[in-house]
Amino acid sequence: MFLVIGLLVVFGMVFGGFALAGGHFDVIIKAAPMEFMMIGGSALGALIIGQDINTIKALGPAFGKAASGAKWKKQDYQDLLSLLFQLTKLMKTKGVVALEAHIEKPEESPIFQKYPRIAKDHFATDFICDTLRMMTMNLDDAHQVEDSMEKQLEKHHHEALRPAHAMQNMADALPALGIVAAVLGIVKTMGAINEPPEVLGLMIGKALVGTFLGVFLAYGIVGPIASRMSGAIDEEGQFYRIIKDVLVAHLHGNAAQVSVEIGRGSVPSTHQPSFAQLEEALTAAEAA
Repeated sequence: MFLVIGLLVVFGMVFGGFALAGGHFDVIIKAAPMEFMMIGGSALGALIIGQDINTIKALGPAFGKAASGAKWKKQDYQDLLSLLFQLTKLMKTKGVVALEAHIEKPEESPIFQKYPRIAKDHFATDFICDTLRMMTMNLDDAHQVEDSMEKQLEKHHHEALRPAHAMQNMADALPALGIVAAVLGIVKTMGAINEPPEVLGLMIGKALVGTFLGVFLAYGIVGPIASRMSGAIDEEGQFYRIIKDVLVAHLHGNAAQVSVEIGRGSVPSTHQPSFAQLEEALTAAEAA
């Protein structure tokens, strides 16, 4: 919704201001198709040249994040803390053997299946299960486990940000590609130097549309979308960091309740459940 509103404001202010200043759209309308072909086509080609196939495939879901924001909502953070509470408490009270059934086949685990949105996220599920599996193999050095988890998070986050970086690279290139289109328009104009001034003026105006479109697309559309993609991915990355915080706190010997409270402190403020809300959720999870 905010993406659409922002785009409407950008278009309304730029073209509305142009109209109020007495500008005529006929030159822009006539020149735009060919200019879009040169600028947009070359930008798309540069994107294909500069990125691998996996990054290009990831652009679609990344646009979805830009439009709708990060996929994790307030309830998901509370569910994550409840899930981690149950797993760490089970490990403390009933031991490794009781835990193994849940981390070896999370798709069959009644604990994981109570939280289907988390269970469907392969990275979150694997991250939890792989870390707990390391703990069951007597890897009880909290610093070593934390370092291993941090490396996994960095790799995942770096890969998730590739579509946003690709879009930002496109935004950086668009002004220069707009200049390329404008220069070609000037070359065309110079080839018609014998034409009367009104014809030359129209041709120069069409050429300058290329510069305008390159800068407008870069700073008014593509750059902000890339920034929004990056922000959504950063917010989603915080969700996975909470897993690290809780499991490392558990490895330091804290009670399950204390570990998830440490994790609650890392939840973004807009999605953070209160102490009472989390307490109620944990009580309900235990009862279930």
